[in-house]
Amino acid sequence: MRIELWGVRGSLPTAGAATTRYGGNTSCVSVRTGEGNLVVLDAGTGIAALGRSLGHEQRVDVLLTHLHLDHIQGLGFVRPLFEPDTEVHIWGPASPTSSLRTRLTRYLSPPLFPVALRDLPCRLTLHDSTLGSFELPGLRARSALVCHPGPTVGYRLASDEGVLAYLPDHEPALGVRRFPGTSDWTSGFELAQGADLLLHDAQYTEAEYAERLGWGHSTLTNAVAFAHLAGARELVAF
Repeated sequence: MRIELWGVRGSLPTAGAATTRYGGNTSCVSVRTGEGNLVVLDAGTGIAALGRSLGHEQRVDVLLTHLHLDHIQGLGFVRPLFEPDTEVHIWGPASPTSSLRTRLTRYLSPPLFPVALRDLPCRLTLHDSTLGSFELPGLRARSALVCHPGPTVGYRLASDEGVLAYLPDHEPALGVRRFPGTSDWTSGFELAQGADLLLHDAQYTEAEYAERLGWGHSTLTNAVAFAHLAGARELVAF
């Protein structure tokens, strides 16, 4: 698998010669299989740059972890959605009361966006993410609910080349009597267990996290502890 993170940082000049790094695009990761199949994890602002880099794609699968704005705000700006001969599959969690289509239509419709979801010219199919295993071209996929406000899933993608676990917004220490435990249930464990590469939330410092328990994000320390607990071979702090 070829994995790319579509988040280009900017730079802020300081008084000295050094440059302070800051910001970047919101969540978007592309996965290209050995057979050339393209899977996109989340549709933050980085998906626009991804779209500009693409040639003609016969099929694109977009896997949304959840529908907070930072994970879908680039969706209307990706070129394959506007190509009539491209097959686009969007996967994501429904809510207890609304389908994925209903939820996405709230964003991709006026006045928030000028083009309605129903008017996109691509060959579009929406899938309410089935918890458990499902198949993608060239990949074996798995999704599971994880600790983050609202219906949120993480993904595990596997091929003969390796296993990727993607948990960009995740609070693994929530609901655990002792973290990292060895026998307690831990959110996201089944997705990350034995993964070759784990992309995981590391938003907070320890001091910040103490004031934000239950907000659905992790510290770098907890991300590392979670990676060790799951036996992941490599961690990318996200």
